[in-house]
Amino acid sequence: MEFHLPLIPPPAPVRIGLRDPILLAGSCFTEHMSDRLRAHRFQVLDNPHGILFNPHSLSASLLRAIKPIPYTKEDLFHHEGLWGSWDFHTRFSDPDPLHVLEKMNRSMGQANAFLPSCRWVILTLGSAYVYQLADGRIVANCHKVPAQHFSRTLLSIQQILDNMSNLIDEMAASYPEVRILLTVSPVRHLRDGFVENNRSKAHLIAATHLLCEQYAHVTYFPAYELVIDDLRDHRFYMEDMVHPNHLATEYVWERFVASLIEPASREAMKAIAQLNAAMAHRPLHPTSSPHVAFRKRCHSLAIDLSHRHPYIDFSDAIHFFS
Repeated sequence: MEFHLPLIPPPAPVRIGLRDPILLAGSCFTEHMSDRLRAHRFQVLDNPHGILFNPHSLSASLLRAIKPIPYTKEDLFHHEGLWGSWDFHTRFSDPDPLHVLEKMNRSMGQANAFLPSCRWVILTLGSAYVYQLADGRIVANCHKVPAQHFSRTLLSIQQILDNMSNLIDEMAASYPEVRILLTVSPVRHLRDGFVENNRSKAHLIAATHLLCEQYAHVTYFPAYELVIDDLRDHRFYMEDMVHPNHLATEYVWERFVASLIEPASREAMKAIAQLNAAMAHRPLHPTSSPHVAFRKRCHSLAIDLSHRHPYIDFSDAIHFFS
């Protein structure tokens, strides 16, 4: 009797290689994937505006990265001793408005400089709900400002399509080599309510599939379905029962690699993982002959990888084992 129906995403028609610079943006689940890509020495830039959940803010942030307009103090607000921006995550907030502007404009400039070489943009949509100020402006983050200052609205599927199509069209016009991968975050936004969360995710899923049908260079990876329908168990969530835990994110990562990473790069990733583990190892007897021999093997591995993949910087590993 079978008690588990695994979801095996098929091989993507075009796969990601170690040579391909990747920009990731969206919900907190994005950062789990970017951390793993970075650990395997992919060229990665993630969340230039910080964690963003809704399609409107995500689209607006990347459109501004494509055609940057510097932020000024008029773009900031002040709340409980901190200056911040409605376009950015709270990690950019600071008691000094000049520091906020410097961080915001530097991050936007880094994204603008990264995009011309970028080959993949991975966008993770978290929620179809948006929060609006009294003037109708949609905020990327509420910055712990009291709820009475906002109204909550569920974006329609068409509104999501409009926002994302605007971004995809602009991205294609400015950077025609870029491919786009869409995912829906498996993080459950239960503060919106159980039913409301499902309505929100349904809108996101419907919109992403319509976008994939509309654009040949846009594909979908089922991160949401892997956690909700494949794992489908509370033991794969953290204590808050909202965020997937390490086991769940590792499971999604394994499926991501099998489906989306080209075979040659997967083989290199195995060697890089061995190198990472060796660098993290703390020996009890660092001067023993077995450990000295181990370090020599790792040094040779780092040099070999640097020769086979000259577009990746292995100087830290080579120096570490020298």
